[in-house]
Amino acid sequence: MPNQPHRTPIIVFMLSIALSGSTAGQTQLLIRCDDLGMTHAVNQAFKKVAATGLPLSASVMFVCPWYQEAVAMLREMPQVAVGVHLTLNAEWQNYRWGPLCGGKTVPSLVDTCGYFFPSRQALFDNQPRLEECELELRAQIERALRSGLRIDYVDYHMGTAVSTPELRTLVEQLAREYHLGISRYFGEKDARGVYSIAPAEKADSLVQCIKQLTPGQVNLLVCHIGQAGTEMDALLDLNPHGLKDMSRHRQAECDALCSSKFHKALRRQKIQLVTYRDLVSRYGLEAMRSPVPTGY
Repeated sequence: MPNQPHRTPIIVFMLSIALSGSTAGQTQLLIRCDDLGMTHAVNQAFKKVAATGLPLSASVMFVCPWYQEAVAMLREMPQVAVGVHLTLNAEWQNYRWGPLCGGKTVPSLVDTCGYFFPSRQALFDNQPRLEECELELRAQIERALRSGLRIDYVDYHMGTAVSTPELRTLVEQLAREYHLGISRYFGEKDARGVYSIAPAEKADSLVQCIKQLTPGQVNLLVCHIGQAGTEMDALLDLNPHGLKDMSRHRQAECDALCSSKFHKALRRQKIQLVTYRDLVSRYGLEAMRSPVPTGY
């Protein structure tokens, strides 16, 4: 019911408090949900996962049509760490978006219709100009900051914004200028996610993922969730490696995060859940280091 205030179930809320306490040497898990603002279905799926009380980091695509709904929703969830999902691609057939700056301002970033290219390769085949990338990524960060949300970090849709040394340096410079963290710059170890796992197997696979986390380290679980329905059913990835039947995949990933077996596994393994806001507070921005040899 849209006009009802968000209420977290008390039992799960108590669990989240217990899990978020800091214990030296404990296995830690950071759950990052990507693509908020992309569609209504993605936003609603995040609302469902957040209602479980799990500490979450939410990466918002401020360039996408549904970002305002995501902003309104996250205003009611001040405990969620919010990031800017820096975006230079629009990968869905019949559902495309373009740069905030407009195609005439950043012509090397867009196709003949004024949309972002669907793949990294198509973008780089068009020889994007670094100064245009800076204009666009800066505009996305500034839109996020103007939203009134507390912005804690940046990350990168499809990896495009850090896929060359020059672009990675640019993202680092922008993060430094705006005093933001960068995902994967706190020594996080990527957990084996369930993105490409068959929908029927995602819940069990997620439990196995929890059992295999690296002890004494921050493990990063990147999630792509959504609610199945006509909106998500219409999405077709233009990239050849894109998953078929994305609607069912995203619904299954949402269900896996909300499942009792996943929450029981967290308790059984005594996993400490953290967010990017926690990492920035705990270590400070000056502690960030690039996951590749060059950079921070």
